[in-house]
Amino acid sequence: MAVVPWLLAIGTVWGITNALIKRGALIAEEVKRTAKQRTALKKNLGGVVGGFFLDWFRLLCVWQYSVPFLLNLSMSVLFVIKLGDSPITLAVPVTNATTFAVTAVAGAALGENFRLVETIAGVLLIVAGVTLCISPPFNFS
Repeated sequence: MAVVPWLLAIGTVWGITNALIKRGALIAEEVKRTAKQRTALKKNLGGVVGGFFLDWFRLLCVWQYSVPFLLNLSMSVLFVIKLGDSPITLAVPVTNATTFAVTAVAGAALGENFRLVETIAGVLLIVAGVTLCISPPFNFS
């Protein structure tokens, strides 16, 4: 059970960075809309393929996207490492549930629109499910 705090931490960071990545992508989309030279650069870089790489480059140049993205990826590496120390039947539900709950809370904290009652109910159900996953088995005999 010493791995459970790591799994909870990974899920928490994933959840926070998911909300930040979404916000960063919205900022990058606004930057993309305001770029006047996009069409000319696309033609110079080889059409659709060049435009694809240009869009990725612009996205990664927006620090509000790239910093949370890199942190999210580093947590993925840590998750794979910790997966070797824990049963997959524990690691996956705990990290995924934590990620979903924290993404909802972080998104709300960043001002995203959400349904209060449904979000609170969902987060409480996720917390109950994670608690059941990490609790020792019941012994009815």
